[in-house]
Amino acid sequence: MNALILIRDAFVAAYPELIEETEKLCTNVTVMKTDDGVRKEDLLKEAAAADIIVVAVVKIDRDVIDAAKNLKYIIKFGAGYDNIDVAYAEEKGIIVSNAPGQNADSAADLAFGLMLASSRSISQKDAEVKARLWNNTLGNEVHNKKLGIVGFGSIGQAIAKRANGFSMDVMAYGNYQNEDAAAQLNVRFTDLDTLLTESDYVILSTSLTSINKHFINRDTLGRMKSSAFLINISRGGLINEVDLVEALKSGGIRGAALDVFEVEPPQNELSLLPNVIATPHIGGATYEAIVNISTITIDNIQRFIAEEELLFVVH
Repeated sequence: MNALILIRDAFVAAYPELIEETEKLCTNVTVMKTDDGVRKEDLLKEAAAADIIVVAVVKIDRDVIDAAKNLKYIIKFGAGYDNIDVAYAEEKGIIVSNAPGQNADSAADLAFGLMLASSRSISQKDAEVKARLWNNTLGNEVHNKKLGIVGFGSIGQAIAKRANGFSMDVMAYGNYQNEDAAAQLNVRFTDLDTLLTESDYVILSTSLTSINKHFINRDTLGRMKSSAFLINISRGGLINEVDLVEALKSGGIRGAALDVFEVEPPQNELSLLPNVIATPHIGGATYEAIVNISTITIDNIQRFIAEEELLFVVH
């Protein structure tokens, strides 16, 4: 059994047991660290002999699947699998699984950190002090404010749990409506228009689909309060970035905090705006989350080789 592992350099360093345990299970293991990018021709070459591909964010498209003549199983190292052509994999008889919920606390921590940093301009003030400037400006309390969460899965619920500690009025919108969790977390489900018009903070924690791509656009941004902040820890493709730049420049909304972009690293001016806090897709990048995801990954490789039932199959 041959395995190809495509993950960030830091993930390998954080939990080397992922590689070590996979090497015990598979005849050949190839590791491609992805921090500096992966050339398509190199990926196609390495995929050719793979029975199993473990992947974080690198695109596994038709070209890769067609090149991997022996491919039987794709394991998403994380939850969101929009970088994998799942429909084509299914057509080819290739199994795809992921690891949902394993980085929920990590992503929720970041979302809340970005919300707090936005409210008090922490990143901007840090940069000013380092530049020997001392501008003592006013911010806003998060306490008692209205929070709108788009996507109420494991991450959305973890965000709501944290919001309770700040006595926030929490609304949620999305296809997945866990009424029991909402009741326990003091969350009320609402329609998108109400969430956008009433929220002081809007956090995107939903998966990207063909239906919701660019659903944050000129129209939806125009429904938000001019004093509101937009936080995205999910996928950059949820936002029309041209429209967001316009809203941020014109004062349509007060600010944004973005961990994800449509093109990564971002190539446009969005991340450079003074009322934007930008981080390099680190929502799930904690030691704890990497251990959790690695454990699921190793378990599923063992199950696959033993022809046992797999965890978290997505099709």
